[in-house]
Amino acid sequence: MLVRFDSAHTLKSRLSACVTPYLYGRPWLEKPALYYWRAMFVFRDVGVHDWAARVPSATFAFIMVVLIYLHMRRFRPGGHLDAALITVASAGIIGFARGASTDMQMAAPLAIGLLGWYAWYETDSKFWLFDIYFFTGVATLAKGPVAPFLAIVIVAAFAFLRREWSLLRRSFWWPGVVLYFAMVLPWFIAVQHQNPTFFREFFLEHNLERFASDRFQHQQPFWYYLVVVVLAVMPWTVIAGRAFIDGAATSVREWRIRHFSGCQKENGGPGDAFPEFLVLWALIPIVFFSFSHSKLPGYILPSIPPITILTGDYLFRRRQLGLNRWVLLGHAVLCGVMTLFAFLLPWFVVHGQEMPPLHALVVAVLASFGAALLILVVVRGFGVAKLRLVTTGVLVVLVLFLYGIGPFFGIPAIGQTKRVIHLLDDAYSARPLAERLANAAPADETVAVFLVRPQTEYGLSFYRNREVVNYKESGVPEEQHLLVARVTGRGGVDLHTQAALEEYLEGRPYEQLFSWPEQGLVVYRVGSR
Repeated sequence: MLVRFDSAHTLKSRLSACVTPYLYGRPWLEKPALYYWRAMFVFRDVGVHDWAARVPSATFAFIMVVLIYLHMRRFRPGGHLDAALITVASAGIIGFARGASTDMQMAAPLAIGLLGWYAWYETDSKFWLFDIYFFTGVATLAKGPVAPFLAIVIVAAFAFLRREWSLLRRSFWWPGVVLYFAMVLPWFIAVQHQNPTFFREFFLEHNLERFASDRFQHQQPFWYYLVVVVLAVMPWTVIAGRAFIDGAATSVREWRIRHFSGCQKENGGPGDAFPEFLVLWALIPIVFFSFSHSKLPGYILPSIPPITILTGDYLFRRRQLGLNRWVLLGHAVLCGVMTLFAFLLPWFVVHGQEMPPLHALVVAVLASFGAALLILVVVRGFGVAKLRLVTTGVLVVLVLFLYGIGPFFGIPAIGQTKRVIHLLDDAYSARPLAERLANAAPADETVAVFLVRPQTEYGLSFYRNREVVNYKESGVPEEQHLLVARVTGRGGVDLHTQAALEEYLEGRPYEQLFSWPEQGLVVYRVGSR
């Protein structure tokens, strides 16, 4: 897309170049174009780098956190800083803010739009109703019809439980509808015009068929997303669980009052509906995608912001009463376990399941105990208001331990602090492998893969800026090429790659260039046929 855009010389041809995303010269119609547009202009300004590919997701996550802060400060003052900090310091938000994917491109605008809709519900000002139409349009351009579907279902479920059916009629705002379709229809019409197969590939295969079948091999058990949510809201999981239960109990209590007493609470009003709205917003994506035959963690990213907002609001309301001691202890223990895991992670990455030496265990256990004790002492001494800071502080220390210091904001990288991230890079990233391949062969030499993990295949394609050939999908290239083959699995299990490789090569000469034991890989040079 970027190459076509830069080679275009007229406005019409440049707009035409922005319609169809391309991957290695072929139309890529799995997702709408928003992420590709944003990444294209970042690449154009700063060059093609892996960090540049993450900028679209990082900026949307940042905007979402800022608007959560501003919304809470306006409508639920007191819990605004808690909600913003808990959101930005949650594992799911941190992870997907770094991802070069469409997940944050949909989740962040959808969250902003739903907060805007609730602001309209409280104020009845059309100014806020604009948000749900505009930002749902942005989310639609990121991931398609799932965005308006989730928004409509959440609003409809809220209206049903509140017994306020007029909400649906009043939410239907003609200027907003016109705005939404003016945003999304031009691209959908243009891409269908350029690619007659778009409707079948995008709507039928990558939306309906992806939901109803396991064609794309992402099958998981029904309860899969419960585990994903528990991990995504770490290190706040214990408090978030308690906050969610509290919000659900409040919603049930008010529902009973409305349905069985026929009246509102004395101090009722729209503001009391906020926990109910957040609970529905969190539950609906989880329940909906649990029925999908294809499950990936990013599908329920829209459920994380309402949980973190609910947690921030809950902590603010508990400032005077204090946290239940078991909830506080559970939170401290969880942060301690996270610290223990982070400190031992480098050892297990290098040595597998081998038990670490005594001195490493002692250091990790002491750090774990120190993190848990610090949280307990600070909260007991200074109150619940400081929980957000001390927990975020522990998380920052762990991030610095794993990623090191720099380079960012003009601070150079400090080599001694980067050892852990280099270990993780060697074990999980394709970047160092691609750099080694660049020294072994010209940039235009074909690279093929055999039995490697998908992230290795896609990573090599990105870092070499050329599509790699997969033996199992495309066969063996005729010309001389480099082959990256996975020979050992988890725990050093022999995958018997050599015998399978002999069948594929059918007597063609090949030689081993080097091995990459951190990922169980071996690199060969295969002669031409």
